[in-house]
Amino acid sequence: MIGKTIAELRPGDYAEIERHVEMDAIAEFIDAVGDFNPIHSDPAYAAATSFGEPIAPGVFTAGLISAVIGTQLPGPGAVYLSQSLKFMKPVKPGDTITARVEVLEVLTERNRVRLGTVCRNQRGEDVLSGEAWVMPSKTRVTYERPASPGAGVRLALAPWTLAAQTVALWSKVGGSLLSAACGHPRS
Repeated sequence: MIGKTIAELRPGDYAEIERHVEMDAIAEFIDAVGDFNPIHSDPAYAAATSFGEPIAPGVFTAGLISAVIGTQLPGPGAVYLSQSLKFMKPVKPGDTITARVEVLEVLTERNRVRLGTVCRNQRGEDVLSGEAWVMPSKTRVTYERPASPGAGVRLALAPWTLAAQTVALWSKVGGSLLSAACGHPRS
């Protein structure tokens, strides 16, 4: 991935990504942000609504816009400043969503770009629309994505994870030994 600078951007430039939406991805998002609204997470509840089944949180879909901005246009190094959103149709498991950003305006002197943002489903229906302001990196950023999402974070936290697991094990063993020494069974 190569981030574009303000000098490389022109009105009409655009980029897109396409994602197939699975219930597992929605569930992971819900778990990550803590949005346990039953319209998103409870099939029985959602079946009784006008949607008839769970729908993705709107911000899940907006996240696809963020992915385009952060990986393609302007790309790595860009700072997402603001976003207006209008949610037009629900996104359901099984939908295929195309997220598109298009350069509407370039403010070279302020290093700002206004983008039109839209997400469409597999039927060509807009499910989300809006505008975003971004600040491209002042220098070209070349970035290679880690082998798997979160791999770098997991690697960085591995020693702390091991330490926490060791402390938990020693706590359990120590508590069992102490209970045995005092003649109290430990459950």
